[in-house]
Amino acid sequence: MPPMNAKSADTRKPKNTKATIKRLMSYLNEDKVKIGLAFVCVLVSSMTNLAGSYMLRPIINNLVADVSAAERISTLAINLVKMASIYAAGVLAAFFQARIMIGVSQRALLKLRGDLFEKLQDLPVRFFDTNNTGDIMSRFTNDVDTIGEMLNSTLVQIFQGIVSLIGTLILMFYTNFWLSIVTIVVAPIMAKIGTTIASRSRKRFSRQQAELGKVNAYIEEIVTGQKVVKVFCHEDKVIDEFETLNDSLKNAQIKAQFAGGMMGPSMNAMSQVNYTLTAGVGSILVILGRLGKFGGLGKKGLFSALDIGGLTVFVNFSRQFSRPINELAQQLTIVMSALAGAERVFDVMDREPESDRGDIVLDHIHGDVVIDDITFGYNPDKTILKDVSIYAHPGQKIALVGSTGAGKTTITNLITRFYDIDKGKITIDGIDIFDINRDSLRENIAVVLQDTHLFTGTVMENIRYGRLDATDAEVRNAAVTSNAHSFIQHLPDGYDTVLEGDGSNLSQGQRQLLNIARAALSKAPILILDEATSSVDTRTERDINKGMDTLMENRTTFVIAHRLSTIRNADAIMVLEHGVIIERGSHEELLAQKGRYYELYTGLKELD
Repeated sequence: MPPMNAKSADTRKPKNTKATIKRLMSYLNEDKVKIGLAFVCVLVSSMTNLAGSYMLRPIINNLVADVSAAERISTLAINLVKMASIYAAGVLAAFFQARIMIGVSQRALLKLRGDLFEKLQDLPVRFFDTNNTGDIMSRFTNDVDTIGEMLNSTLVQIFQGIVSLIGTLILMFYTNFWLSIVTIVVAPIMAKIGTTIASRSRKRFSRQQAELGKVNAYIEEIVTGQKVVKVFCHEDKVIDEFETLNDSLKNAQIKAQFAGGMMGPSMNAMSQVNYTLTAGVGSILVILGRLGKFGGLGKKGLFSALDIGGLTVFVNFSRQFSRPINELAQQLTIVMSALAGAERVFDVMDREPESDRGDIVLDHIHGDVVIDDITFGYNPDKTILKDVSIYAHPGQKIALVGSTGAGKTTITNLITRFYDIDKGKITIDGIDIFDINRDSLRENIAVVLQDTHLFTGTVMENIRYGRLDATDAEVRNAAVTSNAHSFIQHLPDGYDTVLEGDGSNLSQGQRQLLNIARAALSKAPILILDEATSSVDTRTERDINKGMDTLMENRTTFVIAHRLSTIRNADAIMVLEHGVIIERGSHEELLAQKGRYYELYTGLKELD
């Protein structure tokens, strides 16, 4: 079997941020008009907020103006109505913006998840053998969720922050030139602090996503294998291992969240400094203006004196001016986390798919299989099979025996092109399997694996997985052939019984019977049985073998078996050791040689 890669989570930071952003934005191309409308709503919302804030100036100046009480109340009522109308328009714009962007982001995520799932179907078996299932699932959940958060709100908030920043700056200069200069001097310092913190947090958020993937992978693995954990009383061991991974995730999250959390307090501190300076300088300008000592610069234009209403509005703008900067800086942490997640998602999408240069579609084959001098290793530095040659004529039964790791399953993996050979050639009816369309090749090969897997659905649907266009009658006939019909009839709803949790309500033998029924339903002329009866008792095995004899009629069959009693009637038996065929022949011929097969069959030496 191929080796597992212990370090499955990608801890690298994004290689190309611009390319990743551009690729993410491509998922929004179909909704450009809606996004444009949402941004118009954001513009309206931002401008109304600014206009509403500026309405405080005439309201406050009216309160201190030298006019009658009636006139003061009338003017106040008019201004309040204007302010309420402005804010109402802003609320409506914000509502429509949120509603539009939710739809846009969810459609983008729908397509992103679809592309990722579709890509998984094209990836070679090697990818799944060398990556933890939990880490792959983390791409669909945690990583896609962080991307969704960015698409749903962050983009809009960034645009809103920019609009508010520019609008606030314009109104500040319109209100008072000198106070605007004071605010602008502080702004670059705030921006520098924000970008510095964001750049340092980027790598930490990438690490956080990777550690989260490791934890999810471990949880999925232990939950799936919980029975094994309990059988061997390894609860304490897995708890210790989980605590190690969990602690590593905690440390990564502390560093990432601390880096991101520093943004707000740092910006708020600078905001308070700016607020204090603005209030102090503004108060002096108001006093000088009231005393008529504004340097003779006049009461109009950029250098005009400052009134009380103007100071109130400007202080408010000063605080608003720092708020967009704070929000923009905080959004950068979300963007960095989303980019780290997007990099992991696109990393899967960019993997090389299964190679399929063949264009020959098999219509009807006899099942003549020739394995000619093949050499193969899962890793370049370790060869599994060395110059192996096997042939099987149509309808023959070829058995493969040998110690664990000898290369038996590897041979079947190469026939089905789960892996591609390094040297040599495999042909079916004289056609190189590299020249055969991959789907067409596998449609002509039925495989019964040692590890069964049942999908959520009825028994009927699970058997029909062997051939989706099969009728109900054909499904039942396949169940009869595999000896599964008897126990299916005793299930609560028979063939309509719903299986969940990988058929956890069935015995291991019953699950394997359904797996064999799938192969029986298939019309494939080539059959591969990888320890097909290893999970059933001796009596059930005898019944299965009777059905298997019918199943294997007129099919070229490759059988991998540890129970040598099940392969005595094989046309040829291949004995493998360390990737080399050391013996070959019929059952009687190999016993007569009194070699390795004789030792295994007579029990002089057990299979590893």
